Amino acid sequence: MSYKDVSEEAINSIAEFINKKSTRPYGISLTGDSTNPEVPHIFEIIPFTEIDKTLRKFYAIDGSYNSQEFYNGMCIAVYAAGYVCYQDGKQICLNNLNDPVIQGKSYFPERVLIINDEDKEAIYDELFTFEPVKKIMAFFGDSPDNVFAYNKKAICTTASTLLAFCQGILELALVYEIANLENTKAGDFILRDGTLRPVDVKQKYSVALGEYLKKKGIIVVAITKNSGIKMELSYTFKQIDTYLQDKLKPTYSFKNSDSRSQKLCCWFEVPVAVLSSAYGQMYIRKELTGGRGFGLFFAARLDYVEKLQNYDWLVVDVNIFDAIPEIRTADTKRDIPFLTDLFKELTRLTQEHYILGYPYPLVEVHNFITLKKAFKDEIVKRVKFALYGNQQMDNVDIENIFLDIHDRF
Repeated sequence: MSYKDVSEEAINSIAEFINKKSTRPYGISLTGDSTNPEVPHIFEIIPFTEIDKTLRKFYAIDGSYNSQEFYNGMCIAVYAAGYVCYQDGKQICLNNLNDPVIQGKSYFPERVLIINDEDKEAIYDELFTFEPVKKIMAFFGDSPDNVFAYNKKAICTTASTLLAFCQGILELALVYEIANLENTKAGDFILRDGTLRPVDVKQKYSVALGEYLKKKGIIVVAITKNSGIKMELSYTFKQIDTYLQDKLKPTYSFKNSDSRSQKLCCWFEVPVAVLSSAYGQMYIRKELTGGRGFGLFFAARLDYVEKLQNYDWLVVDVNIFDAIPEIRTADTKRDIPFLTDLFKELTRLTQEHYILGYPYPLVEVHNFITLKKAFKDEIVKRVKFALYGNQQMDNVDIENIFLDIHDRF
């Protein structure tokens, strides 16, 4: 089958969908009441010379998984998660490796071979032997059958489903681990890629984690550039960009006298109408029940990349207990001063020249933990070496084990 076999009607339907979504006006006012979280809140970026002058620590968590199946029915499957930490613009060593390059902390499984369903279940069981997972399960105070949205059998249906589950749970466990580190203090940040809405954990338990972090004063935010929200707000982003650059910037009272460094940032809470169009009913409830997770979606522009429009806009999921401190009492008033400070603090992390607008700790942890695209070649080379060096197998037999029949046709 060739890409040319896809009909012109199918291609045009995609173009029509994109155009409709990206030109939809939601009537979000460019200016308005400063107590209204759903209008742009505009502020001046923290000067570059001051971005490292803070006592806060910035942790960043990420995870990854990859697998490779072979014609002989063997599958090698690996997941991983880890974190890094920055303070004063410098990375803090979190491990005992005595390695000047590897500063972060990571977790990898020992069981990586799948031949049958029993192997999948063994990988599932091993997850609960990791210390961070043991501790977060003790915090939840309940059995896996009650904590997770799906049972063991459903999770182990496919390798990809199993690996995604293990990665997600381990990442969530690392949030709890970081919050309880001796060196973690109130006011420190924990950054995650994605959202604060773990699909594998029932909301009751993830909400308990969000409330726990709020009580400890640990600020957790999830950040992504990949979200349906961005397409929904494409028209709005363009309107805000034009207003900030062409109308407000020329008259704004900047504290920074260097015109090259004068940048306006902004944030606003994503309205329900946008969430509904982007996600359907999945994430639209801004409450502690009736949905997933403990986040509240915001859109933010924390730096400016010339003429790239919504490239530098982020979707930021904020702990709902931070954004709405009295939500337990049904008081939905947003903590505007806290939100203003949160987004301004994030600008400390978004001024690296190669990733303008995106927090650099998340880039670093991604590079640290990601199982690269060359996973197949790397893992096969290591297994071959072990078969030859440790098991003294014949070279021809080793090559036949990893023969890819598709390469012969």
